[in-house]
Amino acid sequence: MYPARVLLADDHPLVLECLEKLLEHSCHIVAKVEDGHALLETAYATEPDIIVLHISMPSLNGLDAARVLSRTLPRTKLIFLTMHADPIYAVEAFQSGGSGYVLKRSAASELSEAIQAVLQGRVYVTPLLARKPDVGPVRWEKGQQASKPGTLTTRQREVLALIGEGKSAKEIARLLSISVKTVEFHKSQMMDALGLRTTADLTRYAVAHGIAKG
Repeated sequence: MYPARVLLADDHPLVLECLEKLLEHSCHIVAKVEDGHALLETAYATEPDIIVLHISMPSLNGLDAARVLSRTLPRTKLIFLTMHADPIYAVEAFQSGGSGYVLKRSAASELSEAIQAVLQGRVYVTPLLARKPDVGPVRWEKGQQASKPGTLTTRQREVLALIGEGKSAKEIARLLSISVKTVEFHKSQMMDALGLRTTADLTRYAVAHGIAKG
């Protein structure tokens, strides 16, 4: 069987170099890119078997890029390689079209295994997260739908974006010219709408959906 054709996408050049060295004997590395838009362009030009991509990339984050690629290049498998160990990111990654989720700290021991798994049509989840936890309204299983940010009002999205950037209720109130009480009301409404429990959950949700850079 011919070596898998792999496209690497990460915003850190050193990480790309390390990944290339890690995989060069078992895979054919077709290209390395450092941002989401370059990822799309290169993926369309090369049509790789597998894309190994990071979540947090400039110009277009990995989750949004995956949503596009899963529609336009459905035969290409997507493996997320990231530092994010919170299960909510993994849930979002699979719902964006991913077939694998590996933490950077375990890439040396797991990435090749993940590649083989997805080539065989299986889903790979790093053992560090494989207990299938319940994450708010979203279960681990691939294909289930999370509550989407489109269910929020414009004002709620503005508040959520600032929460995702780490702003306090007082800071958000000042920036949006509303009262702190109104900010807290919007937070409560968003938690109910999205099935989340804490401000930290809202922060992770904002980052995972590209509403805030984090």
